[in-house]
Amino acid sequence: MDTKNKQPMRQCIGCREMKSKRELLRIIRTPERELLLDLTGKKNGRGAYLCRNAQCFAKAKKSKALERSFQMDISQEVYESLEREWEKFDEK
Repeated sequence: MDTKNKQPMRQCIGCREMKSKRELLRIIRTPERELLLDLTGKKNGRGAYLCRNAQCFAKAKKSKALERSFQMDISQEVYESLEREWEKFDEK
């Protein structure tokens, strides 16, 4: 019997690759319909995962993947706010 712990896998909505949940950053939509970067991965709300690089964020923005994931329109101001937070974690 294999006793290794399984790593939860999630799909990046930018590049569409499956990766370990710990390798990705989570964006959540709160019940108040606000979008936030969830650094803990444990906040309540609908989540979408992205790789920790700016290219995947840019792809998700261009293809409107976040809008589809959260089933809502996202204003340019919200994208800019997320982008400012994102720059702190960019793994160039």
